[in-house]
Amino acid sequence: MDTLKFDVAIIGAGTAGMTAFRAAKMHGKNVVLIEGGVYGTTCARVGCMPSKLLISAADAAHAVKSAAAFGVRVETSTIDGRAVMQRVRAERDRFVGFVVAGAEKIPAAERLHGHARFVDAHTLQLETQDNKQQQVQAGSFVIATGSRPRIPDVLQGLGKHLIVNDDVFAWDDLPESVAVIGSGVIGLELGQALHRLGVRVAIFGRSEGVAQIADQKVNQVAVAALSAELDLRLNVEIVSAKLDDGGVILGSKTVDGKQQTEHFQYVLAATGRIPNVAQLGLEQAGIALDQRGVPLFDKNTMQCGDSGIFIAGDANADKAILHEAADEGRIAGDNAARFPAAVHHKRHVAMGVAFTDPQIATIGKTGKQLADIEHEYGEVSFEDQGRSRVILQNHGLLRVYGERGTHRLLGAEMVGPRAEHLAHLLAWSCECELTIDKMLTMPFYHPVVEEGLRTALRDLKEKLMHQVDPVEHCADCTPGV
Repeated sequence: MDTLKFDVAIIGAGTAGMTAFRAAKMHGKNVVLIEGGVYGTTCARVGCMPSKLLISAADAAHAVKSAAAFGVRVETSTIDGRAVMQRVRAERDRFVGFVVAGAEKIPAAERLHGHARFVDAHTLQLETQDNKQQQVQAGSFVIATGSRPRIPDVLQGLGKHLIVNDDVFAWDDLPESVAVIGSGVIGLELGQALHRLGVRVAIFGRSEGVAQIADQKVNQVAVAALSAELDLRLNVEIVSAKLDDGGVILGSKTVDGKQQTEHFQYVLAATGRIPNVAQLGLEQAGIALDQRGVPLFDKNTMQCGDSGIFIAGDANADKAILHEAADEGRIAGDNAARFPAAVHHKRHVAMGVAFTDPQIATIGKTGKQLADIEHEYGEVSFEDQGRSRVILQNHGLLRVYGERGTHRLLGAEMVGPRAEHLAHLLAWSCECELTIDKMLTMPFYHPVVEEGLRTALRDLKEKLMHQVDPVEHCADCTPGV
């Protein structure tokens, strides 16, 4: 068996792996990139980009349907499902092509194709597509093997009528009906997009929460806004699923015990993702694993214990978001090249966005992370916010959290218009540790949605200055304009 030796071996050529490869190469190390499947990131192939292409088509259809509210009459409109999906696939393939081209620019001697398993803490066994065996020895490794969709047991056995987000973007045409299982970001984004494109959609969630919102009031506003358009069924359990005449008979049960059965052409499982680590032979690598079999690691070094193994991206089951995967890949690759002298890196402020309508965003510290911090919140409703009413997107709520004493911005959660842009302003402010006073000295143009942020900041400043009971104070809040 051939044995190849490198300074650093990267397992996985997605966002985290490619970034780790470049970071390790910056140290002048002999690095190899190992990929067992096709080149191309989850984002480009089946995630961020194709989903936004589908959402953009849905937004266009919704704009036509909503035009009458502005006094614009559109007599007829038709959704051509084949044309929609043709553009989604064509643009998706274009994005994937860029990623593949980048990977193929790496010299052939630094790329290996095959499935890798640890033999010990310093050795991988590689099985190529033609069943040849190779060994790879390295001083350090980066695991960046990504993740795959989680399929609940109740949905097993549905064959081609069970789909995941990957399958949606391979469609030639739009289906008649889809049951979306899961009220997280993926389920909401795809469910709303398909609904707006004329597909009969029902979205099922096991809890009362949507899109991982931690703030109860923000969640309530989000549920109300989305339920006004969508068939959104929360606190519902899927109890049965069986094939029937070109589709699936789906059985569900509400929290109060009411049961219902319906027929759908497809069932879309949007119930989370599982790290791709089970086939890596990690038990041979001598590193500690959690109850799921995922390596324990330091979030500031990405190092697994004191070993020469680092883990980045979806594979570590922490934050399955592209910019986090890139950040983690950079840290992991840098420290793999430095091993054993790994250094701590400051992590960026957390930021997440759901491209629903209204959009949903979480920034910085939220929920349980705020529990042990003395803080106050400020808020603004977008119902009467000037710019939001002008564009007929006047629904939603923004809450910003500030620390008592320092008056620094800690985080925010929101559902509302332009959340993807407000999220960046808020994340940058948290990253720079700005105080609420400093943020209020920044320029705000008129009329813009960002004026709503100013209203929320003013509300927060008043509470921080007086530290009044937020429940009593909230009764006196007035919407921003």
